[in-house]
Amino acid sequence: MHRNDKEGCTVDIAQWKEELQAELQGNILKFWMEQTVDDEHGGFVGEIDGQLRIDPRADKGLVLNARILWSFASAYRLFPNSEYKKMADRAYDYLKNHFIDRDNGGLFWSVDYTGQPAQTKKQVYGQAFYIYALAEYNRAFGSQEAIDLAIGIYQLLERHAYEPVHKGYIEALTLDWKQTDDLSLSNKDLNEKKSMNTHLHVLEAYTNLYRVWKSEELKRSLTELIEVTLDHIIDPEHARFELFFDESWQVKGHHISYGHDIEGSWLLYEAAEVLGTPSLLERVERMALAMAEAVLADGIDKDGGIWNEADQSGVTDSNKDWWPQAEAMVGFYNAYQLSGEDKFRAAAWHSWNFIKAYIVDPAGGEWYWGVDQAGKPLAHEPKVSPWKCPYHNSRACLEMLERLERQALSLH
Repeated sequence: MHRNDKEGCTVDIAQWKEELQAELQGNILKFWMEQTVDDEHGGFVGEIDGQLRIDPRADKGLVLNARILWSFASAYRLFPNSEYKKMADRAYDYLKNHFIDRDNGGLFWSVDYTGQPAQTKKQVYGQAFYIYALAEYNRAFGSQEAIDLAIGIYQLLERHAYEPVHKGYIEALTLDWKQTDDLSLSNKDLNEKKSMNTHLHVLEAYTNLYRVWKSEELKRSLTELIEVTLDHIIDPEHARFELFFDESWQVKGHHISYGHDIEGSWLLYEAAEVLGTPSLLERVERMALAMAEAVLADGIDKDGGIWNEADQSGVTDSNKDWWPQAEAMVGFYNAYQLSGEDKFRAAAWHSWNFIKAYIVDPAGGEWYWGVDQAGKPLAHEPKVSPWKCPYHNSRACLEMLERLERQALSLH
């Protein structure tokens, strides 16, 4: 089934679906099943470099393990393959047995290669990914234990990380949930009390939890989080995220992250859609489209790839990392679904073609970390790490498969 866009490209929905499924199952998930299982120490290896060399003693990150859990649980919902369940169960058990802090609640930021606590602060971003993954595990396998664990972490965040005066969530706390000056998520982030990134992924986590646990308290939390995002995190004049804030939402720095803007546009809409409050959904839809429009206008190179970062003067990081490309495909397609404007579907199609041409690693498997402005892979960057996970690319394939299926059905 072909559709001609005004943008001058032909979109073949059947071909797109076929390619996405082949990429998801034959490359991304296959790589993680074959290359990353740690048979010696349990769970999954913590790091594999760009030349596919395993570091058997690398620490194992909370975000990596939670994203593996999410990815294989989500894949199982669409493709009920027993091998996917085995991978999801392995991640679920490893997180439960090694990352959970039995004394204080919550999860450690990382464990060493033997599964002993390494970095023990309570990074809210990491707790959120555990909630997100547990909710998906419940959606796939009906586990009540997973829901109970997720509710427990949600209540810990509301008790310790929620900031009641100005609203929103503090970046990080100590092992025993006390205030800390060590807030930053990574060495690339400012050491500030609040960030867009943490709030975006708490939003994502609470959305997925609300799908399976329709409590009034969570409904209030999710509603407020959407409002906080609209009122404080998005710059309404330019329809983009500010990235870092102090406790009272004063902006710290003015970097632009095109990947987060396009990812946030569809995650914010998804949150409002799952919440189901019509007035809020209407407000979010307008902003989601404005954010997608802004990225389309300013963040896309002529080859269809999305740049990493910019500031008021222009592009500051012209590399094209793997995850903004994945999010661009979904974000632009979401904007097409909301608006019916062909330019957004064309942008999503161009994103997919850029991914196929430059980001997929045909020899080593999975996706490169990214490419430089000339389209050359960043060979020094890892294939697996605390941040290089199967979540952005598997989720993009899964989202697009579901969205394209609905599109195909609507055309019949």
